Amino acid sequence: MSAATTPPPPRVLAADKPAATWAGDRSLWIERYREVREMTRRITEPLRTEDFVLQTMPDVSPTKWHLGHTSWFFEQFLLVDGPAAEANYRPFHPQFAYIFNSYYVSVGDRHCRNKRGTLSRPTVEEVVAYRAHVDKHVERLIADTGESAFADMVPLLEIGLNHEQQHQELMLTDIKHVFASNPLYPAYQEAPPAAGSTNTGRGQPRFLRFEEGLREVGHAGGVFAYDNEGPRHKVYLRSFEIADWLVTNGEFLEFMEDGGYENVPLWLSAGASAVAGDPKGWSQPYYWHRERPGWFEFTLSGLRELNPDEPVCHLSYYEADAFARWRGCRLPTEFEWEVACREQGCDPAGGSFLEDGFFHPSVQPTSLFGSLWQWTASQYTPYPGFKPPAGSLGEYNGKFMCNQFVLRGGSCVTPRSHIRATYRNFFPPEARWQFSGLRLARDA
Repeated sequence: MSAATTPPPPRVLAADKPAATWAGDRSLWIERYREVREMTRRITEPLRTEDFVLQTMPDVSPTKWHLGHTSWFFEQFLLVDGPAAEANYRPFHPQFAYIFNSYYVSVGDRHCRNKRGTLSRPTVEEVVAYRAHVDKHVERLIADTGESAFADMVPLLEIGLNHEQQHQELMLTDIKHVFASNPLYPAYQEAPPAAGSTNTGRGQPRFLRFEEGLREVGHAGGVFAYDNEGPRHKVYLRSFEIADWLVTNGEFLEFMEDGGYENVPLWLSAGASAVAGDPKGWSQPYYWHRERPGWFEFTLSGLRELNPDEPVCHLSYYEADAFARWRGCRLPTEFEWEVACREQGCDPAGGSFLEDGFFHPSVQPTSLFGSLWQWTASQYTPYPGFKPPAGSLGEYNGKFMCNQFVLRGGSCVTPRSHIRATYRNFFPPEARWQFSGLRLARDA
């Protein structure tokens, strides 16, 4: 299969200027809209029709569903219910809202999440036509809406673009699971040159020290952020140290060879239950395979020999926590990660992200951003003073603030223009199919 084409880095609107400053330049909003939508399309280029429809576990959604859902989001919140909604707009299909709604209870009924892969219809061709229909109407809305209504529409347009970028990442994550479930181990793309990079002569990680004190965390406003990133508030941190690079495959192999998965005192009770209760048994990271003469790892470029110098990928919170205990360390809190990122002057431009086209964690020892989402020790809870916005979009983040842990930093399939130091990703602790790894921390 030919390699996926690598889209050029998109222009950044919301990431470098307040949304309100773009209200008078409709052409740039249309350009940005087209860039995001085109990125989604280009992610699907290496796929065949059969690849679009599979759902290999409940957490995976078919690529066809992602294409439909991101279009439904714009249709629902801009064209149907938005402040500048077209008075005579007719939805593309009367039942698409039922099929492509994800979890917005206030909007209406939804098709069962774990049965998205049972739907042969609408066809991929029909979903592509749906996207084109929505694109035409959204672009017309951007171009023709009056100034006052357009100013009200801009925040919804902006969150819709960021929402689609989230699904670009999820599409690649889900495609990887679909391909890994195939005994042929098909490749989504040819291996890029960076996949063979090595950590030349690097020894143990260097720990960066940060002194105790009162710090401000959370989003300060002025540019786009999700509601769960604020309000900005103060936290007191004890002196801590955080590793300047991610834990590697080679380090995790040492943990395994030392009986780490069987060493019960290393594991949280729920983690030990997950290890014991999984039908296949947890004895290595997700997508690792023991083959002669050694370990192999499934990637979006197919099955290949494990590179010990690359960051270890596809770990659950439980595995990350157990490894940290084994090393005599711990996971950083999300506030420690954010403070370290800011005080080190980290820039997303230095990380490995979707636009680079590698779709696999690369060896970047000193970057807090990119390559892998990093588990933190922080449970996903609201910041002091948090209130979800009114209306249906209030369901976007707030209602998931239970039984989840925060991850920071973005991954090799996260759009670079989508990430920032305050970004709070979240998953349940047993999740392993996401591009997640770990960075060690310890008390100073």
